[in-house]
Amino acid sequence: MLFVTNREPQGSIRTKVNRKFKFDLKINAPSNSIYCCERIDKDNYIELGSKEWLARLRDSDAKQILFFIHGFSNLPEPHIFPRTQKLQKFFDVKEENLVKVVPVIWPCDDDPGIVKDYWDDQKSADMSAFSFARALQFFMKWRDEEPEDNPCLKRINILAHSMGNRVFRETLSAWNKYDLANGVPLLFRNTILMAADIVNESLEEGQDGRLISQSSRNVSVYYATDDLALRSSKISNSKNKVASRRLGHTGPENMKKTQSNVFEIDCDNFNNRYDKPKGHSYFLDDEKGNIGVVFDHIFNSIKTGRVKVDDEQNRRHIL
Repeated sequence: MLFVTNREPQGSIRTKVNRKFKFDLKINAPSNSIYCCERIDKDNYIELGSKEWLARLRDSDAKQILFFIHGFSNLPEPHIFPRTQKLQKFFDVKEENLVKVVPVIWPCDDDPGIVKDYWDDQKSADMSAFSFARALQFFMKWRDEEPEDNPCLKRINILAHSMGNRVFRETLSAWNKYDLANGVPLLFRNTILMAADIVNESLEEGQDGRLISQSSRNVSVYYATDDLALRSSKISNSKNKVASRRLGHTGPENMKKTQSNVFEIDCDNFNNRYDKPKGHSYFLDDEKGNIGVVFDHIFNSIKTGRVKVDDEQNRRHIL
């Protein structure tokens, strides 16, 4: 499994190709560097370096790439890598070699108590924007310099879960501010905002999240009003005088203020059954361990490049 991270390794912070890579979990401050690595097995990782890493993505059998940006309070083991493996397994069950899932690992903390953990991770999410923006700029340069007889033709998709949406939003904002003329390129085929822990006005004109719509062909917002993790997030923000409903709780505040490529998918009918009791990580399997309806919907969007909605005029769908 290939992965990219801005978590600092143990030992030297300088890239060294083919070295054993070990996360320093005592440090949850984002590194300015990006490490392009491969997971061989649990707690067994190798740093490949960016050129080899990108070449492996280009040369893989998969037709599309899905970058998975995890949520808050998630560690590489036992959270992020096993979840990525499950995602990959489900895609392969549906259609082998359609999608390669690549986790994007940013520094989370594992302090006791959701409020302390939440605010530590929120700061880390914001600070991670600078290193991941540099990675996007490096990727664009690498793509432009690829030989004409061997270009990278993979379609690129994003699945951001929970606070991973904040990482993604801030990354695009930093990339636009420091590296681009004024506006991001259309780089992603499908962007999936899953239980997004950002304000529900984020995709509107004048908001930083507007760049998400501009960089994507399709933007799918999956939400559930009884997501208990986001309810705690709202309480935590309110205590710190930041009062706003979350995108993953209500969907966009006003769909008329979003771009026409934004779709909202209501998951209220089943999220707590899929993920008891929080109802927050409901995008994988159902209560019986079978592939769930959210994953089916995601798969169809990635497969076809179209987002299925029953109410096309209002761009809404109830699962």
